[in-house]
Amino acid sequence: MRDLKQLAAANADRWASATATRDSHSEALRLVSAKTRYEAIEHATGVPWFIVAVIHERECSQNWACSLAQGDTWNKVSVHVPAGRGPFQSWEDAAVDALVNCAPHAAHWKDWSAGGALTLLEQYNGLGYARRGVPSPYVWAGTNQYQSGKYVRDGVYDPAVVDRQLGCAGLLMAMMALDRSIAFSSSAPAPAPAPARPGSVADPPPRPLQPSITNPAEGSIGAFFIALIKSVFGRKTT
Repeated sequence: MRDLKQLAAANADRWASATATRDSHSEALRLVSAKTRYEAIEHATGVPWFIVAVIHERECSQNWACSLAQGDTWNKVSVHVPAGRGPFQSWEDAAVDALVNCAPHAAHWKDWSAGGALTLLEQYNGLGYARRGVPSPYVWAGTNQYQSGKYVRDGVYDPAVVDRQLGCAGLLMAMMALDRSIAFSSSAPAPAPAPARPGSVADPPPRPLQPSITNPAEGSIGAFFIALIKSVFGRKTT
């Protein structure tokens, strides 16, 4: 499954059917307790604070010394992908850089519906699971949508391994139970109008009528005779 719209639809269906299979109350409570700090990142990037929170938990277990981008410490140059980021002055600076400048460029994402938001989170970990047509543990571990299967290292998938870390969807469900203000947008944004094809032009204005017997050109002999006929036959008789 390579098409992001198809993946978003699949993730929306999974969300509608998802139930938690692991207790994530304590993790959710930690994340919600830091709402103010995550909201500062939302104001700077447009990424909903609760999405920032679950990325932080998934990447580095909410360690404030580590970056959202890959879990490396933000006060040194990162060595894991994305490598070469930093050092930064604060966790907030590193978070903004991760969301704005690093793939999947969450700050530029516009679809914060359930399917869209979960698809953004899945992209954060890569689309290898989507290509296999299986739920990503990054999103679904700890819910009934995930049983097993994990990339144990780059390019190596083991269908028997179970991801023991809580996935983003289960964390979000627990967070929503604690904070009722957390909600996905009701629908995906409307698509922008299709751009004009190269070389296309707008509809031309209506063409003026060509001179004819019934529509002679102004100042022509034809116009003179039409006026003369109207003056003769248009008079009222007494």
